Amino acid sequence: MRTVLLIDLARTSSAVAADPARLAKIRHLAELLGRVEPAEAEIAVAYLSGELPQRQIGVGWRSLQDLPEPRQIASASLTDVDDLLSQIKAQTGPGSQAARKDLLDRLFRSATTQEQSFLLRLLGGEMRQGALNGVMIEAVAKAAGTPSAEVRRALTLRGWLPAVGAAALTGGVEALRAFHLEVGRPVSPMLAQSAPNVAAALAKLGGGPAALEWKLDGVRVQAHRSGSEVKVFTRTLDDITAQVPELVEAVLTLPVGDIVLDGEVIALRPDGRPEPFQVTASRVASKSDTERLRDTTPLSVFFFDALRVGGKDLLDLPDSDRHEALAGAVPAELLTPRLVTADPEEGMNFFAEVLRQGHEGLVVKSPSTPYAAGRRGAGWIKVKPRHTLDLVVLAAEWGHGRRQGKLSNLHLGARDPETGGFVMLGKTFKGLTDELLAWQTERFLDLAEGPSDEWVVRLRPEMVVEVAFDGVQRSPRYPGGMALRFARVLRYRPDKRPTDADTVDSVRQLLL
Repeated sequence: MRTVLLIDLARTSSAVAADPARLAKIRHLAELLGRVEPAEAEIAVAYLSGELPQRQIGVGWRSLQDLPEPRQIASASLTDVDDLLSQIKAQTGPGSQAARKDLLDRLFRSATTQEQSFLLRLLGGEMRQGALNGVMIEAVAKAAGTPSAEVRRALTLRGWLPAVGAAALTGGVEALRAFHLEVGRPVSPMLAQSAPNVAAALAKLGGGPAALEWKLDGVRVQAHRSGSEVKVFTRTLDDITAQVPELVEAVLTLPVGDIVLDGEVIALRPDGRPEPFQVTASRVASKSDTERLRDTTPLSVFFFDALRVGGKDLLDLPDSDRHEALAGAVPAELLTPRLVTADPEEGMNFFAEVLRQGHEGLVVKSPSTPYAAGRRGAGWIKVKPRHTLDLVVLAAEWGHGRRQGKLSNLHLGARDPETGGFVMLGKTFKGLTDELLAWQTERFLDLAEGPSDEWVVRLRPEMVVEVAFDGVQRSPRYPGGMALRFARVLRYRPDKRPTDADTVDSVRQLLL
């Protein structure tokens, strides 16, 4: 078998980007993955998915300017590239910036023109070739000769596609089935679809009894306990155990020592009403002076699902069974308020109560749905009092008047699962306070994709923003043929990744 080089990945990436057909993308990727060496399988899957095994290496777009001349003959292996990226990530302390630059120059000196282009897109977060998880899962399955359902199942439990892909390519179905829910290793959370009201949500689930749960305006958490050790993760799988001591203590009081729970932490006022989301998010994000913060901004936790109880995995069980196990292990004061009903009027009264208490809305759940980790399962439907979408900021425009010198008007995009890119749906500068304008200007300049023109600054698509709007209308002005009506910023969502953004298909369902 010929060793797969970086140039092979660069050529495959170009072929995938150039071919719009999903099956063709899968074919290109599978052909390459079928030739990769076992030791380099994880690297290949990561790079072709637009990710780094190191996640972040401390290199921004400014570091990618003034690069050395490319070499003429391709010879860089995947392990050589990976080793250099690991060395770049390891640089810390005085002199680290110069050391990173030297290593970066060394990396690019070893690359041809096409390889340099591939590396620039990879390091700059610009690998928009359509090889998102769905396409890559199918490509891995095809290359490994395994059912795609086996790959998806393993990904649910491992949460990192490159590792799952490497297992499939080197060990087949047997290696995939070796993945299981591990206490201490987070899984991607199940997500919800949307409906305009409770009646529509109930009808979407078939009209029978469903569980209606309060949707709290907090931070999603996954709590793992093994004996006296507790780990807490965000929806983006970041470890925040040290930042939420109240949650750790609450989990340690439970009578079950082997448990994985899904829930929300939230900062509540003395009267029980929620603080603004930014208050909760800031408290959870803070890594210093935690003891003082827990006095000034205490956190409460509410659990709504159980993935494992008493050493037994529950992912494949229906929601009703999982909730029964949850209620048997967690005291009522730590459970999210819940009502089981098929009556739309009773559901609307429950909805009105959650809004009266100052919370976000409801999640309506089918009693038969399993836990679809990492996906917007058809069995969970969120209902809010207004239309909102989680979109990605694609660019921003310099303001004028009192907003002179600030990046203001946001270009908003929905995720396109077919191409791996984003489809612009409109612009907005509404809902931005002076404080938010100052913050986003600083943040956007870090995300700028190089020099901008005099008006618009293009951004790496990394920032998720929650936007309220009055509807969606047809419009030839934007690539998707539709635009949001009266869009306004509610808040930024640092707890969400671009892959968590709403899809263009879900927006299209809201067309007037």
